[in-house]
Amino acid sequence: MTDMDIDFPLVLVVLTFACGLGWLLDVLVFQKPRKQKISEMRTKLGIKATDTPSSEQQEVLDKLAREPYLIELGKSFFPVFFVVLVVRSFVAEPFQIPSGSMLPTLKVNDFILVNKFEYGLRLPVAGTKVVPYKDPARGDVMVFKFPNNPKINFIKRVVGLPGDRITYKDKQLFINDKLVEETLIQPPSLQNRMGSYTEQLGEVSHQIYKASSMARVNKTWTVPEGHYFVMGDNRDNSNDSRFWGFVPDELVVGKAFAVWMHWEGIFNLPSFSESRWIE
Repeated sequence: MTDMDIDFPLVLVVLTFACGLGWLLDVLVFQKPRKQKISEMRTKLGIKATDTPSSEQQEVLDKLAREPYLIELGKSFFPVFFVVLVVRSFVAEPFQIPSGSMLPTLKVNDFILVNKFEYGLRLPVAGTKVVPYKDPARGDVMVFKFPNNPKINFIKRVVGLPGDRITYKDKQLFINDKLVEETLIQPPSLQNRMGSYTEQLGEVSHQIYKASSMARVNKTWTVPEGHYFVMGDNRDNSNDSRFWGFVPDELVVGKAFAVWMHWEGIFNLPSFSESRWIE
């Protein structure tokens, strides 16, 4: 799950800062000379403080009062950029699901909302936590920056917490040497090699897919402090902690909590019929 190749939070911060700086410079530097020129022109035109300028005179005064184009543009966009920055950084952020690694929970081209405050208040771009709140819980569907390339956002389910011993053996998940409970819903078949199961992770009951093929990995890990072990619900079609390691807390983005739209592409109409909470 990516924001393409553009670091959008950084771009948004830069644009907000630039617009705000331009507005401040106008207030501190450019407004006074404009007002002085307007006052001199009123005197030159013989317009007293109590007089109402004619339409021709008002047009001349308006031209002198006009802000430079870039300043005017910046002042117009600053409130928009600022609100988007605050909401996107501290409240909720939209993402699109690009792959099937979280099937059946999340489908390709689902549009989701991510709670940015669930795991504490973090600074935009830097990701530094400034107001602690909750820590990721077992079973959460979490968005984070990919440790091997922080420009890319990933979404997986939290399986292991700091200090946990995680074992994945013969497609069975063990947490602290205890087998995670799962119930068969639909076994694999010749037509569909993917079986579906209900898995219980902590307080969260959710569905997973497991293929009838051989296990891709059999291994045990111990989760370091300040890190998390994550897996996709589509267990045999997910690039996750089993292959590249743990997620550091500083790369956590937020908790995915809702699917608000599904949109196959520009040649299809968006669908809101599948809007739902994420379990």
